[in-house]
Amino acid sequence: MSDHDILSDEEREAINAVMQEPEALPLKALIVDDDQGAREVLAEILQLHGIQCLTANSAAQALRSLAADKSIGLLITDLRIGPFDGLELIRQIRESERSALPIVIISGDADVKDAIAAMHLSVVDFLLKPIDSKQLITLARRELGLDPQA
Repeated sequence: MSDHDILSDEEREAINAVMQEPEALPLKALIVDDDQGAREVLAEILQLHGIQCLTANSAAQALRSLAADKSIGLLITDLRIGPFDGLELIRQIRESERSALPIVIISGDADVKDAIAAMHLSVVDFLLKPIDSKQLITLARRELGLDPQA
């Protein structure tokens, strides 16, 4: 390091390392529903609007996907799934290294108690089936950072 250098050798190395890192992968949505048709329809709707999706048919599969794929930036889950329900899935996520993950709940048979429990778990939104696809797309794009004005 010469007398006129502003950065130390360590700072210069750190900057070079950051500059050489590959670009971050685009974030994906993980859709969790034990109904295959519902999963496929939600994934297709989101993919048609530029949102990459993965799917899981159970809470256990969702947890494995979250542990394995750090590019998942949004969880969309049905409330009634197995082996444990969507609220328990969210509790486990909130206690994990992915605790800040944005989560949207979808449900066809939720009650006020479920909605209150979901809000206590800091979910982004609670959508009732049949899903308003425009609302879901808007939420997903905002939470994944795909809309610059959001």
